[in-house]
Amino acid sequence: MDYQFKKFEGRNNKSESRITITKSNSIGFPQKYYQDNNIKDYKYVVFYFDKNNFAIGIHFTNNEEEKNKFSIIHSKIGYGGSVVARSFFKSCNIDSEIHHGRYEWKKESVEEIGDIYIVKLDNALLDNNI
Repeated sequence: MDYQFKKFEGRNNKSESRITITKSNSIGFPQKYYQDNNIKDYKYVVFYFDKNNFAIGIHFTNNEEEKNKFSIIHSKIGYGGSVVARSFFKSCNIDSEIHHGRYEWKKESVEEIGDIYIVKLDNALLDNNI
C-alpha cells in the first residue's frame, strides 16, 4: 500500500474567521480572516458607522493621506491582526464592555468607499445612549 502522508502543521492555529470586538476597545482580525482576506497587504483601517442599522463598516487601505485612518497591528508570529479603536467606539457611543464578542461579517462594495466589511452589532445589546 502506498501512503502519501502530509504532516499536520495546524496545531494552535485558530480557524475562526469572525471579527472580534474586545472589551478594551480593539477590533481583532483572527488568523483565518486575516489570511483569507489578505489583511497583511494593508497598513490601515478606516471605520464607518451606520447608526440606524447599528453596524460597523471596515475598509482596509494603504492610503497614507487618509486623515481618519487607524494603523493595523500585524502579529509577528502569524496570529492575525488588530486595531485599537478607542476613539471610534467613544465617538459612536459603542460600549465595548457590552458589545464585545465575535461577529459574523459580510463584504460589500460601497460607492465612493470601495470594499467594506460590515459587522452588524447585536441590537438586543443596544446602549441606551445611542
